This record gives sequence, C-alpha cells and structure tokens, in this order.
Amino acid sequence: MSNNHDPKLPRDPKFPTHNAPRVWFLTCATSPMGISLCRQLLDHGDYVTAGVLPVEFEKHEDRSAEFKEFIEEVGERDNWRARLRVVALDIKITGQCQSAVAEAVQTFGRIDILLCCHSEVIVGTVEELSQSSRTLSLIQDQFETNFFGPVNIIKATLPIFRAKKNGHIVLLTAITAHLGTPGLSMYCASQWAIEGYCDSLAYEIAPFNIKLSIVQPNMEVNVLTHKISSAPPMSAYAEENNPAPLSRNILSGLLDRIEGTEEPTTGDQLHSNEVTALYPPLSKPMKERLVAETVHAVAAIGGHDNPPARHIVGFEGVQTVKEKLKTVSEELEDFVECSSAVDIEKHEDMWHPDQQAALCICIGVHHAYANKLRTASTREPRNIVRAMHELPRSTLVAV
Repeated sequence: MSNNHDPKLPRDPKFPTHNAPRVWFLTCATSPMGISLCRQLLDHGDYVTAGVLPVEFEKHEDRSAEFKEFIEEVGERDNWRARLRVVALDIKITGQCQSAVAEAVQTFGRIDILLCCHSEVIVGTVEELSQSSRTLSLIQDQFETNFFGPVNIIKATLPIFRAKKNGHIVLLTAITAHLGTPGLSMYCASQWAIEGYCDSLAYEIAPFNIKLSIVQPNMEVNVLTHKISSAPPMSAYAEENNPAPLSRNILSGLLDRIEGTEEPTTGDQLHSNEVTALYPPLSKPMKERLVAETVHAVAAIGGHDNPPARHIVGFEGVQTVKEKLKTVSEELEDFVECSSAVDIEKHEDMWHPDQQAALCICIGVHHAYANKLRTASTREPRNIVRAMHELPRSTLVAV
C-alpha cells in the first residue's frame, strides 16, 4: 500500500472481480463527481461513456473548465483515450437519451452500468415557490431534471440490458430522499419521486437479471456540486419571523465561507428579489474531498454480483437515517391500536378462504405483494422471481 495516501480521502475502492472491464454510462461527466469517477474508472481499466450537457459545457466556463482539463489529461494517456467516449446529453430530451445510448453501444458494444448522477437544487419554501409563474416554472424544471431526466435515460437503456439479460442501474440521490428539509421541499419531493419509481422498477426488471442500486450521500454532495436556483424570499420566512432552520440561510452562510473572501457575495445571491442561479465556488481540492467517499462507493458497487438496493454513504448519513426510522417506528407503535381498530373482524363462517384472500387483495394488494417479494431479498433477482411464483393465484387476477 502506498505511503503517499492522503488521510482525508478514502483508499482506493475494492473493485469487484470481473472477467472483463466494465462499460459505464454516466449521465453527468462535467460535475466534480463525474470527473473524479471517470478518472478512477479509466485508471482501473474500465470503459466510460461520459454524458455532457451542451448548454452547461458551452455557456458556463467555470463549470466546464475542469472537464476540459480532464479531456486534455485523457489525450496525453494512450491507455485512456480509447476507453472514453464523450456524448452530448440533455436527459430532459428523450431523443438525446436514445441517441447517446445508441452511440455508446456502437462504440463499446454494450453498456454494463448506467449511473444517473445529474441533479439540480431549487431553494425556497412552498409559498415562495408559488409566488409567480416564474417560480412555478422552477418546480417544473426541478422535476424535469431530477425525476423525468433519469426516467428518460433509464427507459432508453432498459432494452439494452434486457437483450443481454444483465445490467446494473445506479441512481445517485441523497439522504434527502429519507428526510424532509425545510426550504428544499421540491428538491426532496423530486428525490422521493425518483426513488419510489426505482423501487417499483426493481421488481419489474429483476426477472431479466437487471439490478438497481440507490446511492445516498450526504445532502451537500449533490447540493454543492450542481446548479443551485433560488426563488425570491418572503418576509414571513425571514430569520426574525420564522425560527425554522431554512436551507436558504444555511446555504447562504456556507457559500460565503466557501468563497473565503473578506466581503463574500455568493451567499447574498440566495436572498435576491429575483430568481437566481449559481454554481457553488468550491476549489478543486475541496470538490475532490467532498465527493471522494461517494466516488469510492459507486466505483465499488457498480456491476457487483450482489449489490445493495440502497447504500448510504458515510457514518453521519447512516446515523441520520437511523434517527428518522426510529422516530417513525416509535410513532407507529404509539398509534398501533388506532391503526388496528379499523380491521374487519374474522368469523369462521363469514368467508370462504378464496373470497377472504380476494378481499384482502382488494384492500391491500400492494402491501401484500411487495412484502411477499421483499421477504425473499430485493438483492437476489432469482429469489424475487421465485417469490412471485409462490404467490396465490388469487393475488394475480382481477377480483
């Protein structure tokens, strides 16, 4: 092991064993996460199709500068150059998703792992985001990028995975998919939406031996490495009027500290009376340290024979989610008698077994179906398929 390892960064990931290099498709290669991961994968010997948002690449010099440096680095290394393909990709456009996937397959012959890692953040309370047509459009943009974008690229990739009876979809979200965060309501909503979509999708694609993993780093990993848009603040939610720890104030102070100047101005942009957008001014070393743990996790999980359905990155995130689950569990126990009070009492002569099963399915088909599958293991497609065949036939027909 090298003695030059930076103690602030995790050690190189333990890559799963493979008979051949993995072929990756990244939806956002211009982000700090995308650049660091591309570098790690190419160094390991994998192949990478790197999606680049044309508008971001052409019009945001600060955002694209590091990716251009990375491309120059690739050009200087012969063993990297042939294993990287850069494609124009706006995941909000279905046609671009389809053409980018087709180009990747034409170049490398296949795709093994799809990594959905592009997102944006909208800052504002529910009321602040409802003030005008402009702020309402921010909500639409949020879901177009964080929900419909991943849906588009996943749909474009699924036929490839089904045809070869193998594949791995990795979705990068955040622990905000577990926790509501004041001032980031629409960001949280988009995260919960895409995770619900993927939870259902995992069951549908399991028979094709396609795996799906959700990777959840701390909130700041995504928030501070992608575009932040802000709706104009309302006086009712100012610090002196509202004691809630709103994300606007927290991010504003954090951005000012990151800027590191005597009179920082970045954080003030989040308090503008106009809709504003910015990329956090992180230094290159700061970006690398911020995403290092997540890069480590994704590189190790991608293409694994038995990957986790969910992976929370970092001890802090694990503890936060544990506290949330503890709170939910305690509240569930507090009201369990009230919940059970609505159950229909069973009488031996009341229902024929088949009728009773049919009624149960009418009332709670999703609960019964999902839990039957989950008891097998969400990580073993063969077990899920077996569980599906073991379900009573009455659960599979309309009542």
